[in-house]
Amino acid sequence: MNVWRGVVLLVAMLALLIAPAAAQSKAQAGFDRLKTLVGEWEGIAGNNKPASASYKLTSAGSALVETLVTEGDETMVTIYHLDGDRLMVTHYCAAGNQPRMVGTPDPANPNVIAFKFFDATNLPSPDAGHMRNLTVTLVDKDHFTQQWSWREKGKEVKWDLFKLTRKK
Repeated sequence: MNVWRGVVLLVAMLALLIAPAAAQSKAQAGFDRLKTLVGEWEGIAGNNKPASASYKLTSAGSALVETLVTEGDETMVTIYHLDGDRLMVTHYCAAGNQPRMVGTPDPANPNVIAFKFFDATNLPSPDAGHMRNLTVTLVDKDHFTQQWSWREKGKEVKWDLFKLTRKK
């Protein structure tokens, strides 16, 4: 009887050790996909304004820095990084706040990563305007889209869809 308890305990301990590793693998896989964006991009924003983006790795490859520019608008900086078993993004917004979102690759399509609001720094109240969610779709090695959403006074709207092509 004690042998069976030991086996059950061993199996339970192994399951606890394997589960975080699997979650971290999904986060790492998503981050590795995002790293393929390194370089220069051009395209349009949802309002048909010209847009450009640049991506570079920093901090020994542990962070991906995005600089996104839409003609006539403020430059936006977003940093993608791992936080243990989570894929995170911190968006440094022209609204003066810094929403953070957690990304989850779509199990049916690993080239789609949906980032959902986690928290924000410098957000005066939950009703203050802020970026809420982001979906990155890696169409192929030379094309991708970003769909942002904005939340203000309890209402969320799709803010902008960026369609970008790698500069050759």
